[in-house]
Amino acid sequence: MKEWIEYVLQFGNLNQQQIDLISKKATELELRKDAYFSEAGKISRQFGFIIDGIARVCYYNNKGEEITKYLIEENNMVVDLTSFDNEIPSSSYVQAITNCRLVVFSKKDWQELINTIVGWDTIVHKIISKALLQKVERISPLLSQDATSRYLKFMEIYPTVVNRIPLSYIASYLGITQSSLSRIRKKIS
Repeated sequence: MKEWIEYVLQFGNLNQQQIDLISKKATELELRKDAYFSEAGKISRQFGFIIDGIARVCYYNNKGEEITKYLIEENNMVVDLTSFDNEIPSSSYVQAITNCRLVVFSKKDWQELINTIVGWDTIVHKIISKALLQKVERISPLLSQDATSRYLKFMEIYPTVVNRIPLSYIASYLGITQSSLSRIRKKIS
């Protein structure tokens, strides 16, 4: 919980009473490796923050292949915002790649924080803006580079992730086959 509060305080000021309310509304969730935080076809009902572990956002393409859209590591929020805000079914899955420990808020409690804490919506807006900017910054360089450059950029963006998750997820994220990724890793080591 302390990690979440420290993170939030980077985006605005809260008094002790507000911090206590946020802490009271939050619950800690242990998500085992391969478990889903949210699933495609279901409405996302939780807003989370990863304290420890790595999750991924993935979907299945029209060929039935599993595609990793992006990775979420420690000190990042995890939520399908479109589904959560608009109460519509999600189009993707959020899955724990490693065992994860999260701080989680229900939709009801999240809304109560927005309605109760003056300035909370501004703080949340700043957190979401930062997350979206980070997502764009991480994905954009991967779109126009060759596979080796994409992998090198991946290692730069996710230095603590590369040795903690299966190569198949990294290959999927980079849009290459696992055998191509193995060749690239061999060539650069």
